[in-house]
Amino acid sequence: QKANLNYHLRMHTGEKPFQCDFCAKTFIHKGNLNAHLKIHTEEKPFQCDFCAKTFIHKGSLNAHLKIHTGEKPFQCDFCGQKFTVKSSLRKHQKLHTGEKPSHCDLCEKKFTQKASLNKHLKIHTGEKSFKCDICEKNFTQKEHLNTHLKIHMEEKSFKCDFCEKKFNRNDNLNTHLKIHTGERSFQCDLCEKNFTQKANLNKHLKIHTGEKTFKCD
Repeated sequence: QKANLNYHLRMHTGEKPFQCDFCAKTFIHKGNLNAHLKIHTEEKPFQCDFCAKTFIHKGSLNAHLKIHTGEKPFQCDFCGQKFTVKSSLRKHQKLHTGEKPSHCDLCEKKFTQKASLNKHLKIHTGEKSFKCDICEKNFTQKEHLNTHLKIHMEEKSFKCDFCEKKFNRNDNLNTHLKIHTGERSFQCDLCEKNFTQKANLNKHLKIHTGEKTFKCD
């Protein structure tokens, strides 16, 4: 058919006549545009029968279903490791072949995956997308943020004005302050008893429900 021929020819010419009105991204085929539009409209018509998670594309749902079924139809010819989706197999096989198709235009460093290249590019651009909630310091990579957070876990810079006890997070200090102020924000709906912490309220509720968490063997 002529329509199929035109579609095929665009793969050679690079022509993309179908444009998204939201982000101006262009596509070879109208069907690809329609699928893309669901990202903007947040329409997710495909639902998982196991966990009710929804997806934009049917292909994404089918790939997700393999998590529940345990199906791994794609096997590595080098080491025998199996994968649920073909894209994961392709990424894995590059470890064996040494193929590094993604390269940095600034320093010529090469990577097996585009995601690794994008992470590397932040070194050159100085982009710091990962922010520490405690001191608002920014980092280029999530791993660097996680390493940094350990400093706060050890460091106790938030001090109580009443008893000088120290905490590594401001929210922990605020919870502690309720002991001094007597504030009890969490109330039991059954007997109206109040608690300083939600964990204490949850523990208390078991008295009403009769739930026994710990069982004698």
